[in-house]
Amino acid sequence: MSDPVRPLIEVENLKTWFPIRTGVFSRVTGHVKAVDGVSFHLGRKETLGLVGESGCGKTTVGRSILKLVNPTEGSVRFDGQDVLASEGEALRKLRKRMQIIFQDPYGSLNPRMTVGSILSEGPRIHRMGSETEIRQKTEHLMERCGLDAVNHINRYPHEFSGGQRQRIGIARALSVEPEFIVCDEAVSALDVSIQAQIINLLLDLQDELDLSYLFIAHDLAVVEHISDRVAVMYLGTIVEEASSEDLYRDPRHPYTKALLSAVPETSPGLRKERIRLEGDVPSPIDPPPGCTFHTRCPSAGPRCSIETPSGFSVGEAHRSHCWLEDAGGVTGEALQS
Repeated sequence: MSDPVRPLIEVENLKTWFPIRTGVFSRVTGHVKAVDGVSFHLGRKETLGLVGESGCGKTTVGRSILKLVNPTEGSVRFDGQDVLASEGEALRKLRKRMQIIFQDPYGSLNPRMTVGSILSEGPRIHRMGSETEIRQKTEHLMERCGLDAVNHINRYPHEFSGGQRQRIGIARALSVEPEFIVCDEAVSALDVSIQAQIINLLLDLQDELDLSYLFIAHDLAVVEHISDRVAVMYLGTIVEEASSEDLYRDPRHPYTKALLSAVPETSPGLRKERIRLEGDVPSPIDPPPGCTFHTRCPSAGPRCSIETPSGFSVGEAHRSHCWLEDAGGVTGEALQS
């Protein structure tokens, strides 16, 4: 039975490394450390925004939670159940409760299947009713996601616009009645006006169906609108985590400040200083010692290149993995990462 107090998702020290094989015998000569020690939790009916530059590992985090890729180390618990230890029938049942919406609304849909077949495939696999019941549920789901069931159910993905295809992707994720959905850059391929429609649809569905989202994106303006809390990733690790309000009002990590400085100002007449980061993002094959951001940080000191900072509490449920919080005499105590 579900525990309403316990977080729905608990991720501890998650690492997902991909081996590099070279030579005739394909020996492992190194690893791409895509995710390198990520920890967070997600409550019921809550949205956690996961943001960062391309290549920081945020998509790999989402796929690792669902066990679409196999993590190297760490633990993932869904409603108290160990996801990474689950196999066979146990994993199949878990995946009914955990779904994903992909970035590419066309590439993720089978071009040879009609919309009706795409949306009824999951319920058939999980035996969620008779053919008549599944058909009725499919039609209702299409209408709820802004599609015309009568005219669209027998059409193919190429006959729809990008926004409509993403609505099909959302309906497919909802078809097996999940509790948790990974939204993997779910609006990044869409026009701005269509993005707003999809975000509002996701919010309405969350209220109606009590869903929890891990919302992965690189657009901080979009993340602010949909997220209850935000975690900022850099080079495979989380560098700051806070409520959406606190993070945008009072960012503490230098990397978060740089990202927010690049968000266009919407208020007329207001201008903000753009923080430009020097150098390139280091390779995830050989990340820098200490704080991984120190090679580009304008505030880095000697300690940053030697010691990895723990998460320092800088407010209620607000943590920043930066030695500046310790050196500045902040009242919060260093927390265990």
